[in-house]
Amino acid sequence: MPQHDVLIIGAGLAGQRAALAAAENGATVAIMSKVHPVRSHSVAAAGGINAAISVDDDWRSHAYDTVKGSDFLGDQDAIEVMCSEAPGEVMNLEHIGVTFHRNDKGEMDLRAFGGASMKRTAYVADITGQAMLHVLYEQLMKHHETVERFEEWFTTSLILDESGACAGVIARDVRSGRMEAFTAKNVILACGGAGQAYKPTTNGLIVTGDGIAMAYRVGSPLMDMEMVQYHPTCLVETGMLITEGARGEGAHLLNVNGERFMEKAAPNKMELASRDVVSRAEQIEINEGRGVGPDGAGIYLDVTVVPRKRTLEALREIVNLGRDFAGVDITREPIMIRPGQHYIMGGVKTDVDGCTPIEGLYAAGEVACVSVHGGNRLGANSLLDTLIFGRRAGEHAAARAASMGLPRVDTNAQLRQDMELIDTIIARPRDGRRVSEIKNELGEAMNRHAAVFRDEQGLGNALETVHRLREETGKAWIDDRGTVFNQDVLGALELGFMIDCAEATVVAALERKESRGAQYRTDFPERNDEEWLKHIDITLEDGQPQVSYSPVTFTQWQPEVRKY
Repeated sequence: MPQHDVLIIGAGLAGQRAALAAAENGATVAIMSKVHPVRSHSVAAAGGINAAISVDDDWRSHAYDTVKGSDFLGDQDAIEVMCSEAPGEVMNLEHIGVTFHRNDKGEMDLRAFGGASMKRTAYVADITGQAMLHVLYEQLMKHHETVERFEEWFTTSLILDESGACAGVIARDVRSGRMEAFTAKNVILACGGAGQAYKPTTNGLIVTGDGIAMAYRVGSPLMDMEMVQYHPTCLVETGMLITEGARGEGAHLLNVNGERFMEKAAPNKMELASRDVVSRAEQIEINEGRGVGPDGAGIYLDVTVVPRKRTLEALREIVNLGRDFAGVDITREPIMIRPGQHYIMGGVKTDVDGCTPIEGLYAAGEVACVSVHGGNRLGANSLLDTLIFGRRAGEHAAARAASMGLPRVDTNAQLRQDMELIDTIIARPRDGRRVSEIKNELGEAMNRHAAVFRDEQGLGNALETVHRLREETGKAWIDDRGTVFNQDVLGALELGFMIDCAEATVVAALERKESRGAQYRTDFPERNDEEWLKHIDITLEDGQPQVSYSPVTFTQWQPEVRKY
């Protein structure tokens, strides 16, 4: 049975940064991922990473912008930690080999992003996440003696010892189908969000809420799950992401009449207002008949106003995306976009060191809710979140590991239970629904009822659908009955994780009877600080989601009217 000081589930930026920090602090580390690490979804992050590194900037300005962006639901102590540590983290990335874009003076270039009071987004063209991920993977190679990699291992559940502390995981080797128990002094969840619970989504097929659901199932509370970000610029045809960097470089949003409608919605920031504001403004244009394209379902993103040389230099990947997936040369004509599901602001509730209420269990990155994003995440704060809190979780877990012995836990019961579940899925008769059919219906229901605009009736319909689909999932059948690279059986397990995440999202959205950040209730259109300036926590008890509340932490900034 493999045993480690720190076991990290997920090998994106949060997971790799946690692994590097834990190894540098003397821990023996295992990093486990259901895909090859450089296939992790962090590779899709395009636009950049925020940090107050300009001589004219200050981390407090970054923190205030983040607090305002969160619609005052973000915890300000955590936001201060993230923003004050950002410059050092970004400079460390530059020193270990991330080739950030330079200006004509040779200084690190910064671009504008939504909700920011000044340019503070460092970037590598529009492949920033990919560049960072590969450099961190290279750094981990230096620690081959203390960091063991389990690539293409699928984690099925967490193991708790008799005291209720986390002591490891059960996982399946995707290549062979072999199941094994892994014990560890600490487990760090770094396995991303739950975007695939929506259809369409900008998220890759691997983003299925595994870590959120596994923590939830062993009693760890979830927080801010109602806050689901819709990105303003996704391809109409596929839902694929067009980076916010396009608007940061100066692109315009236009309706069918050629109007820059953001002049009405956010006259000061225009296209660079916060994402929730821009997405709602777009959806209003579409709903009121001023959309473009077939059925008026889109909005034009006009990148032709950006100099062509600059577009080809700084936005080269979306030039390719436009050509390959929409048949449009964005340097010569506008491209059709619309809001699309992009990011989960909520997740497993943690403190600033990644600690959950379960001893020995940590979370970092999109799987976690610190909460630095509150009701709305600012663009380019997500990469920062993964690195700052990935590092802090790795350091804290390494320190905890140094003060304790290896856990003694009987893993046989949990291992047997997970093996029996997989055997049951494989053996199901083909008289229910296919896993893919249920997943599609789940995603469409969430996109219809728990999207940019919500109301009680729609959310109630979504909850009924989720409950029915949960029952149908218990009978869902798969084609592949083998053991080698059986993605069918993993898809069935992922569907269960997504349904847990979807239920928590809808329950929290029904509970929050106000509009704040990404949660816009048409039946409660105003922000209500008196009653709802608090976090909604969801805990699983006897198989049912239970609602409770926790206070928002304030340090420097009191709530104010949020305008852009």
